[in-house]
Amino acid sequence: MSMLTPPGMGGKYRITGNRYPRMRRPRGRRRLAFAAMGAAVALGLVGWGTIQLIDVFSGGDDEKTVRAARGTADCKREPAKGQVKGQVKAPHKASKTLPKPADITVNVYNATPRTGLAKETADELKKRGFKIGKVGNAPSAYDKKVKAPGILLGAPAATNGPFDVLGTQLAGAETKNDARSGNDIDLIIGNGFKDLVKKKDAVKALTALAEPKPSSPAPTC
Repeated sequence: MSMLTPPGMGGKYRITGNRYPRMRRPRGRRRLAFAAMGAAVALGLVGWGTIQLIDVFSGGDDEKTVRAARGTADCKREPAKGQVKGQVKAPHKASKTLPKPADITVNVYNATPRTGLAKETADELKKRGFKIGKVGNAPSAYDKKVKAPGILLGAPAATNGPFDVLGTQLAGAETKNDARSGNDIDLIIGNGFKDLVKKKDAVKALTALAEPKPSSPAPTC
């Protein structure tokens, strides 16, 4: 009987030979679970570290903090006269210096088949304070060829100011420049013309043009 055979046991329980049975410890499920949890925690730490590095180099948190501090300071600031506490006054654009209608000479030309339209329009513009120059039919380059309500034609210098003022009188007018050196402007009436803008509406448009609205709404606390 082999020494590996327990006392009192024999038969089929008898162990013979000089080779030991190979015993292997089964792998535990807990070890696999702990390994999975460790991997998840490691990935989470790596991601968190990446986000922190991005915030450091982008300065996101600092910028938010500065903006919040500025907003708090504006809210605590004593209101100006006529201003409600907790409301920040929005910056206004500087008023634009525009020429007066009396400083603008307008040549009125009719490029439509309707007779007398140039004179009627010139008379109305004169009542509104504009200085009237030449009045008549449009040159051949524009006669019966203008589909828009009208064209404002003048020197490049007229683009900043005179075009804006005269444009408040005629909706949908196109603007073009030529090689002239004078300050006069040609108003060429096109086939799309129906009438000038009503005088009260033109005055409102001119006022809004001279005094633009604030660039952004006033923030509130």
